[in-house]
Amino acid sequence: TAIVFDKTGTLTKGKPEVTDIVPFGFSENEVIKLASIAEKHSEHPLGEAIVNKAKSSKITIPDADSFRAVPGMGVRAKYGKHAILLGNRKLMSENKIEIKKFEKAISSLEDECKTVMILAINKNLAGLIAVADTLKEYSKEAVDSLHKMGKEVVMITGDNKRTADAIAKKLGIDHVLAEVLPETKAAEI
Repeated sequence: TAIVFDKTGTLTKGKPEVTDIVPFGFSENEVIKLASIAEKHSEHPLGEAIVNKAKSSKITIPDADSFRAVPGMGVRAKYGKHAILLGNRKLMSENKIEIKKFEKAISSLEDECKTVMILAINKNLAGLIAVADTLKEYSKEAVDSLHKMGKEVVMITGDNKRTADAIAKKLGIDHVLAEVLPETKAAEI
C-alpha cells in the first residue's frame, strides 16, 4: 500500500554541492577552510561537498588534531586553538550554542531545498554553509507512476523538516519523515 524512499542518493543524486556561504565574523574562505578541516575524513556526502568546495577554491585543508562524527547531527573537531562544530540545529542545541538570531537566514535557505550546515568555532556561531542535492532524473515520474498504481509515497530522511518538505512538494510525495537518525530509520518504517 505504501512505498518509502530514502532521500539522499535515492530520490536525489547524492552528489550535493555548496551553494551559499554566510560568514559571521570570519571570511567565506575561513568558514570553508575550518568546515573542511572538520569534514576532511568524513564519508558523508555533505562533508564531501564542503571539502570539494575548498579544493575548487584552492584552499589548503590541514588535518584536524581530533575528529568525531556525531551521527544524525554533524561533526566535531579540534584544530589548533579552534574547537569546531559543524552540523544541524540538534548539534548546536546539544552544545548550548545560540542560533535563534540566525534562524531567519537558515530557514530561508531551507525553503530553497538546501541543507544548512551550521559552523561554530569555540562555542560561537561562525557561519552557515548551504548545500543542495539535485533530484534524480526520474524521481518525479517514479512518484507519479506509484500514485497511478494507488500507492502512498513516503520519504524518510535525516535532513531537516523544512528542506524535506520542500523536496517532497516538488516530487508530489504524500508523507515525510524528517530528522530521522540513521539507526532509527528501520523503526520509523
